[in-house]
Amino acid sequence: MNEQQTKIRAMLADRKGILLVHYYARPEIQEIADVLGDSLALAQAAARSDARVIVFAGVHFMAQSAAMLSPEKTVLLPRLDAGCPLADMASPDAVRKMKQAQPDAVFVTYINSTAEVKAECDICCTSSNVIKIIETLPPSKKVVVLPDGNLARHAASVTGRDIAAWEGCCPIHQALTAEDVTARRREHPRALFAAHPECRPETLAVADFVGSTSAILRFAHETKATEIIIGTEKGILTQLAKENPEKTFIPASGALFCADMKKISLDDIERSLATLQPVVTVPRDVSEAAKKALDKMLALS
Repeated sequence: MNEQQTKIRAMLADRKGILLVHYYARPEIQEIADVLGDSLALAQAAARSDARVIVFAGVHFMAQSAAMLSPEKTVLLPRLDAGCPLADMASPDAVRKMKQAQPDAVFVTYINSTAEVKAECDICCTSSNVIKIIETLPPSKKVVVLPDGNLARHAASVTGRDIAAWEGCCPIHQALTAEDVTARRREHPRALFAAHPECRPETLAVADFVGSTSAILRFAHETKATEIIIGTEKGILTQLAKENPEKTFIPASGALFCADMKKISLDDIERSLATLQPVVTVPRDVSEAAKKALDKMLALS
């Protein structure tokens, strides 16, 4: 660790704090994480932590989830402008209108959504557990999955369920095309292709493996292939290389970069711990409803 990383670890100890870091965060922040994981692992960590202060190196909806799961703790998001374009593609008003049109449907919201949208839905899911969540729902029920249409279509193809897909998307994953993958395969003909389910259907159709960030990490470790083309945000390459130094990982596209996930720096974390700001909170009425959806997901995970 460098001097600043060491200082931050000392500050966390003084504050009785924990640093939760997503796989897409900057490499130097991943290095000092208490918990490094995907959205499901980080939500679980927030729920069970006995820390007084939770520092989130991720984006806003993640910190909101931590605040709802641990209301007695101080939840810090060092950059409040670290948002998620996908989460912004569903508003609570729009969800309420769809609920009126589909009164008997079960509304499943991806954890990549605002607290206000979670409050309107029946249960949350992540890319790690969406299939498991869908399979627990009554077979007779129509299912709506939002806000990521690609995730919804992937879940429908795997489960065979009638799923209405909200037409939102992650711009980063949506930009990856099957042609991009074909180009990488020409350069690396022996490589397998692992894709995140937020990718468009035609991209998933040419994948050797489809799964969440944590699932891609498991696949990379377990496969005998020594070259793997990675179809998700480039931040995962840090952990992939660390866990599998004998293997080669190739980004499927140079565009797989989320500026929001990279906004938080070591300077931001140090300043946030020094000031205990900015604090992320959720209004009680919203939190109580949204937490029910989160708790249902965690109980099944």
